[in-house]
Amino acid sequence: MDVARMNLFDLRRVLDAGEISAVELTSLFLDRITQLNPELNAFITVTGEEALHSAKEADTRLASGEGITPLTGIPIAVKDNICTQGVRTTCGSKLLENYLPAYDATVITKLKKAGAVLIGKTNLDEFAMGSSTEDSGYGLTLNPWDRQRVAGGSSGGSAAAVAAGMAPLALGSDTGGSIRQPSAFCGILGLKPTYGRVSRLGLVPYAPSLDQIGSMARRVRDLIILDHYISTYDPLDSTSLPEPPPEIGDFPRKLPGLRIGLPKEYFEEDLKPQIKERVHTVAQVLEKEGCVLVELSLPSLQYAVATYYILAWAEASSSMARYDGVRYGYRATGEQDVLNMMMETRKQGFGAEVKRRILMGTCFLTEGYYEDYYRKAQKIRALIKKDFEMAFTKCDLLLTPTTTVTAFKIGENFTDSLILTPTERCTVAANLTGIPGLSFPCGLIEGLPVGAQLMAPAGQEGILFQVASFCESVGVMPEKEAINGL
Repeated sequence: MDVARMNLFDLRRVLDAGEISAVELTSLFLDRITQLNPELNAFITVTGEEALHSAKEADTRLASGEGITPLTGIPIAVKDNICTQGVRTTCGSKLLENYLPAYDATVITKLKKAGAVLIGKTNLDEFAMGSSTEDSGYGLTLNPWDRQRVAGGSSGGSAAAVAAGMAPLALGSDTGGSIRQPSAFCGILGLKPTYGRVSRLGLVPYAPSLDQIGSMARRVRDLIILDHYISTYDPLDSTSLPEPPPEIGDFPRKLPGLRIGLPKEYFEEDLKPQIKERVHTVAQVLEKEGCVLVELSLPSLQYAVATYYILAWAEASSSMARYDGVRYGYRATGEQDVLNMMMETRKQGFGAEVKRRILMGTCFLTEGYYEDYYRKAQKIRALIKKDFEMAFTKCDLLLTPTTTVTAFKIGENFTDSLILTPTERCTVAANLTGIPGLSFPCGLIEGLPVGAQLMAPAGQEGILFQVASFCESVGVMPEKEAINGL
């Protein structure tokens, strides 16, 4: 039974029919991880023993017929900056190499309640600060489509794991596109939900006003189900939204008459022509179905990347202050006073990219720079939000590229400092405004996946699911997968 190629519906069917047990299913995925992970490096930690124990509990549920959900017995990979009780959470950093959280993140608690099986913790750029996993303290993750290229980041491990069939579903985190960009690079679906719809309790913070946990899958229906089971109001998260998530399959309106916005700023000269063609093909398919295409402009978008960097790095300088050698993780030894101990701990424990972002963020917050950078960035963020609110009075959702380039070659991150900007330009606005964004594959260019992105007003994930489901049903998403070559 080739479970690696099966979607959630098929996995659910064979489990419920007793054709395979949860333990057997988990073992097959663990075997696939053993086979592929030494090369792809998608997982930092594989939770084999714990996963089989959870699978046994799922089998007990299945045998009794009680407490069964669509996720019961289904293996799920989790990005390694989401806390898992008793399972190390490294955040891709050597500083937290042996850190064992004392509690589960809320999303993990909900998945366990649903009977899901945590199969491992996936690779990421250190503390989610990067766009390629090249800044991970545990080595980079390779793209399953082309081993000479990156899987993207910072949720590159989760994206590669799903694309390669090492897990049917995965969780990632998205601060400026860290779910959507690697999903586009690896040819899968990735959702950044509305800010506050998924609890951030237990997500190790990078930039708290931007961070959001989200779902990754190879099929739209699978993505919808995973998103449903992690979405909740959490009284322990002060940013959590009280509104319940939409029911599975509860779409707000029919496709004909839906207004699809095409912001011109997303289709300008730095966009690879073939990507522009693929996204326009999606627009034409939707137009034939009765959608109305609306051309519009988001003038403030030109400032989005700079605004994102200033705010994210400023928040990072505060978030990283907790790693002082006293409370968490690694501590430098041999120092005689506390100050030097803290300095050496951070000097030895943090990687170069994390240090760079902390230093830049601290600079933006210091006297003399605060007004010119941080406060101005907050004002521009408000302006960007107003532009998007205005756009959504003219359309129901936006269609854009997810990235302006396909997955770049390993090392280009370091040889060309501008290579990352095109991979983030299309995604950061959703984080700055708090709206949901969904990336889905819409074609191939020279054998590499292309991602299209849908964005909707806050709380309107249902519209994104509806459009993505239609695109999947009419063949906009390519049938070829990375798994075909593995």
